[in-house]
Amino acid sequence: MSVPCRTQTDARVAFQSCKSSDPKDQAEFYDNWVENYEKDVTLLSYRAPQLAVDFLSENFSGSPEEARVLDVACGSGLVTKLMAERGFRHFVGVDGSKGMLEQAAKTGLYQDLKLALLGPEPLPAPTDTFDVVIVTGGMGVGLIPVSVVREFCDAAKPGGFVCISKGDHTTSFEFRKELERELQLMEDEGLWSPVGVKETDKYMENPHLNAERVKDLQQEERYISGRVYLYKKSIH
Repeated sequence: MSVPCRTQTDARVAFQSCKSSDPKDQAEFYDNWVENYEKDVTLLSYRAPQLAVDFLSENFSGSPEEARVLDVACGSGLVTKLMAERGFRHFVGVDGSKGMLEQAAKTGLYQDLKLALLGPEPLPAPTDTFDVVIVTGGMGVGLIPVSVVREFCDAAKPGGFVCISKGDHTTSFEFRKELERELQLMEDEGLWSPVGVKETDKYMENPHLNAERVKDLQQEERYISGRVYLYKKSIH
């Protein structure tokens, strides 16, 4: 049974409890977090889904009702619920956690849901198919590696969008540099062009802080920064 009154401390403890960078351990961690996941990310003011969907919507000029969306690292369906509010209707979800996919299925919004540990396993998506490929908070050490970004681009149709959000977690500065090198390299190769990068100083409350440290900080000091990268696939 879920605990009726979760606290922010509970949420931080849950977030910090996965120490492994092994993708299988991470998937098991999310399987075990399923019941409290949405409560916990709300307690930590996790804004990545909203930031990504807002930035995408500002730049999407097609018909949302007809667009096909690939929701990578879909989790319990937070991104797809927000996109459905904007009129998007056609969703395929991919995640490495079976438990999270079961939660996503309960939304009733996905036409298909696929289990895959990206990196060790290929992205289970056809090429040149999706109007939007969106990846919110799923990239990082032990999560989706930088190498998979090319698979996101492959899955997008020519002229389609790839939207990636990433927080500046304490362990991810090297990862961010590696990611941005790959994004730039793909631009140099003519695979896509940048639409923009949306930066925020309030991506989510820092999940790595302990309860004592939190008490010493002002509200605005408790957040980590992050950004949303938006690219448009080239039409050849």
